[in-house]
Amino acid sequence: MATTTLSSRDFNQDTGRAKQAARKGPVVITDRGRPSHVLLTYGDYEKLLGRGTSLLDAIAQQEGGDFHFDPPRVEGLSKPADLDA
Repeated sequence: MATTTLSSRDFNQDTGRAKQAARKGPVVITDRGRPSHVLLTYGDYEKLLGRGTSLLDAIAQQEGGDFHFDPPRVEGLSKPADLDA
């Protein structure tokens, strides 16, 4: 994954280039030579947050195919069965 650095001036003059670079990796945008912002694709942003494909997104897909769905485990909603009763 390549990291690209652009000045805020370069970013403002050519956002298309920044968006293209973000497909290859993070784009660090600098103000007066200091890092100030990072541009990511939305997919990379969701990975950073630990989000995957939601069930709603999977159901709404137009094309067929398999997908990986691993819902988070919810603790404390169930209790063990009482087999002595």
